[in-house]
This record gives sequence, structure tokens and C-alpha cells, in this order.
Amino acid sequence: MITVSIVSHRQSALVEQLLADLIRFNISMVTEVLVTLNIPEDISFTPSDYPYPVRILRNTEAKGFGANHNAAFRQAEGEWFCVMNPDIRLIDNPFPILIEEGAHDSAGVIAPMVVTPGGMIEDSVRRFPVTASLAAKLFGHGDGRYLFSAGDEKFAADWVAGMFMLFRTRDFRASGGFDEGFFLYYEDVDICARLWKLGRSVLACPKARVIHDARRSSRRNLRYMKWHALSLTRYFWKHWGRLPRALPRRQME
Repeated sequence: MITVSIVSHRQSALVEQLLADLIRFNISMVTEVLVTLNIPEDISFTPSDYPYPVRILRNTEAKGFGANHNAAFRQAEGEWFCVMNPDIRLIDNPFPILIEEGAHDSAGVIAPMVVTPGGMIEDSVRRFPVTASLAAKLFGHGDGRYLFSAGDEKFAADWVAGMFMLFRTRDFRASGGFDEGFFLYYEDVDICARLWKLGRSVLACPKARVIHDARRSSRRNLRYMKWHALSLTRYFWKHWGRLPRALPRRQME
């Protein structure tokens, strides 16, 4: 029923932990896992050891976030397509509630609540960026995140972050997938905007939780800062003045 797509950048040890989580919680809804090795690496696990097909896709050259997941999608066979970072760890099986809630509301994409290893809620559910909100964030006046607590009811959000996104396969296909013009950053914001424009909803489900054990060193890397700036520019070029209107709102910070 679910194809999971994971992209590794010499992170096979993290991938192995995530695969172990899928076994630990007996997640039979996952029918295949596609692991893309974006750069050469020797994997630390044996794909044939798992109770579901684990397929290794090796790139001859490094690709961006969207290009990698789009390539995996072209080989996906599941009814649902789950984009998951290798540094995600599972607390339990998040899929039954996500699929139930997503199917009930015909969501194009649904995401769980994402927490840090210490239990803090991450800023993975936000409003679409506009110049005013970016200026407010720059001066420390909020970052556009939605306020919610664990166990809250699902709600419609502008966008959910790419570390864990569960798409209906048909809606991912209808949207055209990720825009590969974004090498890194804002692919998630862009595809959520396009799903809203197609009349599909974007949902956050705080009843489901996953852990994001993030490595933040890239935030201080000039190359990553450049990619962020280029992606932000591309996003505004595509969507300036053309964002979906009248989306349901919740209180913001």
C-alpha cells in the first residue's frame, strides 16, 4: 500500500535504523522501500534481510532532493508515496492514523507532528512565506509556524516540511511531482502550494508523531546558504501574487 522513498548522502547507518523501526513496529502497510544513494557509499545493511522489498537506486551523479524522489516515484508501486528523511526515527506506527485522516479528507499530502529527540515540536508545519513574514523571522518575531499540541485534531495547513510527507500517489502524479528546479529547500513549500491550487488539501496530523534527529551543521555552510537563497528566489518568482487564497488558518507565533 505504501512506497517509502529515502535518499542517503552516506547515511546508510541512519537508513538502517529507520528500516529497523519499520520492522520493530510491524508496519505491514509499507510494501516497498526505495533507497537512493545520491553519492557513492558502501551500505551497512543487506536489502534481502528485510520482510519487504528494499531496492537500492545508485546515482551516477548527485541530484537534488526533488529529482531524487521524483526518480524513485517513477518506480513506485504503492497507493501512497511517503517521502522520508534518513534521520527520521519512528515512535510507533504513524501510518494507520495518517491514512485514515488523509483518506477521510481526500488530502493530497498529510504529515505527522515532528519532534526533536528531546520532545520539542519542530517547525515543520507553516504558513506560506511572504515578504512580511520573512522580515518578521529575520528580526525574531516568529517564523510562521502553526501552534498545536500532541494529540490535537488534524488541521489544514499551508505547507508541511519534506522530512516526512505522505502523498496519495495519484495526487503526487497529478501535481507533476517535485519541481526539480529547486536543488534543495522550498520543494516542499512549492508542491504544497501546487496541491492547494489543484483543489487538494494539505493536512497536519498531531495524533501521529515521528522524531527528527537532525544534523544542523549545514545551516552554517555557505553552499547550503546559497541554495537556500536561490530556492527562495525561485519560489517567489513562481508564486508571487498567485498563492491559494482563503486557506483555513490557526493561531501563529
